[in-house]
Amino acid sequence: MSPDAPRPEPLAKICEDVRHGRVKAFDRVAAFLTAISQRDGEIHAFNEVFEQHALDQARRVDQLAKRGESPGPLAGAVIAIKDNIVMSVGKTTCSSKMLANYCSPFNATVIERLERAGAIFIGKTNLDEFAMGSSTENSAFGPTRNPWDTSRVPGGSSGGSAAAVAARFCDAALGSDTGGSIRQPAALCGCVGFKPTYGRVSRYGLVAFGSSLDQIGPFAHSVEDAALVYDELVGFDPNDSTSAEGTNERLAGKLGQPIAKLRIGVPREYRSDANSPAVAAVLEKSIAAARAFGAEIVDIDLPLTDIGISTYYVIAPAEASSNLARYDGIRYGHRAKLEAGEDLEDLYSKSRAEGFGPEVQRRIMLGTYVLSSGYYDAYYKRALQARRLIKDEFDRAFAKCDVILGPTSPVVAFPFGGKKDPLSMYLCDVYTVNTNIAGIPGISINGGFAEEGGKKLPVGIQLQAPAFAEETLLRAAAMFERA
Repeated sequence: MSPDAPRPEPLAKICEDVRHGRVKAFDRVAAFLTAISQRDGEIHAFNEVFEQHALDQARRVDQLAKRGESPGPLAGAVIAIKDNIVMSVGKTTCSSKMLANYCSPFNATVIERLERAGAIFIGKTNLDEFAMGSSTENSAFGPTRNPWDTSRVPGGSSGGSAAAVAARFCDAALGSDTGGSIRQPAALCGCVGFKPTYGRVSRYGLVAFGSSLDQIGPFAHSVEDAALVYDELVGFDPNDSTSAEGTNERLAGKLGQPIAKLRIGVPREYRSDANSPAVAAVLEKSIAAARAFGAEIVDIDLPLTDIGISTYYVIAPAEASSNLARYDGIRYGHRAKLEAGEDLEDLYSKSRAEGFGPEVQRRIMLGTYVLSSGYYDAYYKRALQARRLIKDEFDRAFAKCDVILGPTSPVVAFPFGGKKDPLSMYLCDVYTVNTNIAGIPGISINGGFAEEGGKKLPVGIQLQAPAFAEETLLRAAAMFERA
């Protein structure tokens, strides 16, 4: 891939052309399927490709357009789905042996909404097992490779979705973000990754990891494309007890309106020595670009940035240990074979040991430990108190600025095996986890490129905004994209 390659046509124009019959959805799907067949053997963005289903959906869209009926605002948009979002088509594996043969009897709310809008689903994308990881190396079905340099990781846990968009296997993709799992791979793959406010998009049908942190969001080629998909996802869902009520304006059409007197906060903590030289250079370039388009740069402090990782790795594993307790080898999921003399307890332990990979086992054990009676107050309760302080810190910061600017990741895409120590891998999310802890929206866009090993690699910049301020966030991101 080359940074000089032209960006695909805006998704809004593509969908308009499909609605008016100027472009055939069937032809577009066929072209994407050809691209996948030619290159996904090298990249492994997909766990499963829905060739026949996607072509059937495309035929239906084209038939509606031919009859003069509108197939919907996303008519003919080809979308890949992270393999932890349930669909009644194909399997939902979470890239785990535990669910290797699981077929969902229902669709997630986001799938129903996209289908009503005329979207076409081309397949399920690879991820770190149960969304636990930052490199997509933890998949039970093998790693996904970065389309910019296949010797490097695409980020994670939604690495398959980011790679599918970056490799132009689809128009957009869905991912889930628990501590940066949309934004970090978007940064490493050079596309847009948008995590909405917690509760804005229904989690019904998302296989749970950390229920107070998980959020579904889109990957796309541009901020406008991401907003177009988001407009169809957002809204209250009675099936999700954490779904936020209230009206939701459509935002994609508003992104051309610059924000007058935009105040951009730059935390001193985000100009860290931990950032690679390439990331530091792109951040300074982005600050200069913001000044050039008339924004006011405000120096702010987020001193709790450094405790975000430790807070997250108490709360998220605690919730994971509870959510993953249901996979016991009895009701569904992988079931081990017992030897003579083994009992029910052996069935539980063998099924879980065989079904879960090392990183998932690590987090289950960590979560079980911090929730245990002797350590609950020392770890879990204290982490919840830290969470409150982190949220208050963001509230104080947003009193001084409209959005916060910083790197998405402190490093560019790293080689496979480059982060063997779990802590070094966890630190890749140092700038993203607090967004989830505070429940606020964040977006990563491509801020430039760095040359490493003879290849140009994308560098992501992240914007964050107050809860439910998606319009401000997306309009600000569009200003950066134009600059």
